[in-house]
Amino acid sequence: QVRLVESGGGLVQAGGSLRLSCVASGRTYSTAAMGWFRQAPGKEREFVATFIWSTGNAAYADSVKGRFTISGHKAKNTVYLQMNVLKPEDTAVYYCAARNFGLNYDYWGQGTQVTVSS
Repeated sequence: QVRLVESGGGLVQAGGSLRLSCVASGRTYSTAAMGWFRQAPGKEREFVATFIWSTGNAAYADSVKGRFTISGHKAKNTVYLQMNVLKPEDTAVYYCAARNFGLNYDYWGQGTQVTVSS
């Protein structure tokens, strides 16, 4: 199994930046992609960004496109989410996820809280 540990969350004012990290351990050899999701209070979990290890390709939700950047360091089994120009609506628990060569994200971290004040 893959274990994921997120870090880097915190409290920041609108317009500020945070960088989240996700370290994967365990059976990571078959991991094909990593992703970030978030869940705000009272709302459903939503996709934020994904990163494909083999190509370095990234994709983003429209709500964060142009503001967030996902990247990865394979040797460290670590994926990052650089979040710039943060908005109050970005406030959520951010979860790191991983999948193998299927389509589902099978592994999830515990989440890290991001709070953006206005």
